[in-house]
Amino acid sequence: MTDPLTPDTAALPSAVRAIADGYAFTGPALDLGAAIDGTTAYPGAQVRVPLGVLNRHGLVAGATGTGKTKTLQLIAEQLSAQGVPVFLADVKGDVSGIAAPGAPGDRIAARAAEVGQPWAPQGCPAEFYALGGLGTGIPVRATLTSFGPLLLAKVLELNETQEASLGLVFHYADRAGLELYDLKDLSAVIGFLTSPEGKDELKGIGGLSAATAGVILRSLTVLDNEGAGAFFGEPEFDTADLLRTAADGRGTVSVLELPAVQDRPRLFSTFLMWLLADLYQELPEVGDLDRPKLVFFFDEAHLLFKGASKAFLEAITQTVRLIRSKGVGIFFVTQTPKDVPADVLAQLGNRVQHALRAFTPDDAKALKATVSTFPRSPYDLAEVLTGLGTGEAVVTVLSERGAPTPVAPTRLRAPQSLMGPLEPAALQAAVDGSPLAPRYRDAIDRESAYEKLTARPAVREEEPARPEAAERPAPAERRRAEAAEQEEGGLIGSLLRSPALKSFARSAGTQLGREITRSLFGTSRRRR
Repeated sequence: MTDPLTPDTAALPSAVRAIADGYAFTGPALDLGAAIDGTTAYPGAQVRVPLGVLNRHGLVAGATGTGKTKTLQLIAEQLSAQGVPVFLADVKGDVSGIAAPGAPGDRIAARAAEVGQPWAPQGCPAEFYALGGLGTGIPVRATLTSFGPLLLAKVLELNETQEASLGLVFHYADRAGLELYDLKDLSAVIGFLTSPEGKDELKGIGGLSAATAGVILRSLTVLDNEGAGAFFGEPEFDTADLLRTAADGRGTVSVLELPAVQDRPRLFSTFLMWLLADLYQELPEVGDLDRPKLVFFFDEAHLLFKGASKAFLEAITQTVRLIRSKGVGIFFVTQTPKDVPADVLAQLGNRVQHALRAFTPDDAKALKATVSTFPRSPYDLAEVLTGLGTGEAVVTVLSERGAPTPVAPTRLRAPQSLMGPLEPAALQAAVDGSPLAPRYRDAIDRESAYEKLTARPAVREEEPARPEAAERPAPAERRRAEAAEQEEGGLIGSLLRSPALKSFARSAGTQLGREITRSLFGTSRRRR
């Protein structure tokens, strides 16, 4: 994608010449735009980012209307052209045009001339997804078992005590072979554990108060009534499908369409984190590659961190730190760097900062904090950032040797794909024609915790009658039997002998007694 420019850098202003030298990489790189000094763009000073450092993550920030979405589109289409798959979340519904060639016009031609861009209309190979099938896209679902308690607690807005209790419920279900595929499965397990039959089992995992159980059950009911129940279930999305390339070698751009659920920001931001956590768990270690396996754009990133528990934030930080060695780069997209916790921000080596406004004292404080996160430069960044136009940004990235590049005010290139949404008919045709549609389109409801627990009364009637009091073991014998039971298998031994659970113990097979291994986020996948 790099143009064969051989500029006479001696003719450039000194600050611009330093930028030209600092971004003159020898390996494959993405072209972002041309350096600007005042209002003048200098095509001889191209601002670029090396392909090999994109797994060092990045930040795209700026006020509303400054061009963040077009920057994502610009980066995504260049990654695709170089064979790198991309994931984008389309919150407002205006990214779907990445699949179609752009429309030429005077403004596009003028921008291309200003920045030295050989613009030509071109779309990207794209797949379109929708959470639970709400909206136009291939349905993306997750089972509750794989989603895990930590992410679900974030969706349900539980406090730390309630989050810990939910973790105990998941722990119990994992140990007991109770599959949590959808919301009714989790409700059934909580209902059982707080029932007279289940209270003995509950003691074995540390207890769950009726008040806490009630809060969790009410939150689940509200979530289901809002239509979010469609997000949980089977067939579960396989995140390996995000790593696909087209027949011509270009990377597939996976677009998660979110307009239908944009009023549930906590839910979709947490689902994005599930996708990342699942990728982290499943991908092998590869170290630093010459190009990433996937670049993941995390839009509306501030929603992920808002109100997050300490455990949740620690898990995010750890995932961001470690996933780069698996070949995945993450770009957080938000309004200001202060929306991102410091421990996460410190790991974002590539920065594209669009304009900020300073209309209020809070704006001024955010501006000052943003300036402090950039390397030293000859520019008055507070003045530059408030004076940038739409489609302009201050850029600094990591060089091929891992050092920060000079801070570069930049006029960005224009995307070559359509800057706007696809026509509804074209979007629907793309979804219907996808080879993934038959695999994920129709929801299925296999036997799981709900069916196993609701089947208990019928099974219990078939159990042999209990012996009369005279035939029961003496108290001392019972105590010895209980002690032996605990030595033999603790909670699992109790489960195997519990009449209330015999029906599903028989059907659980080899799953019983084998606790699911969970990741940093408590996510898990039983199968691939």
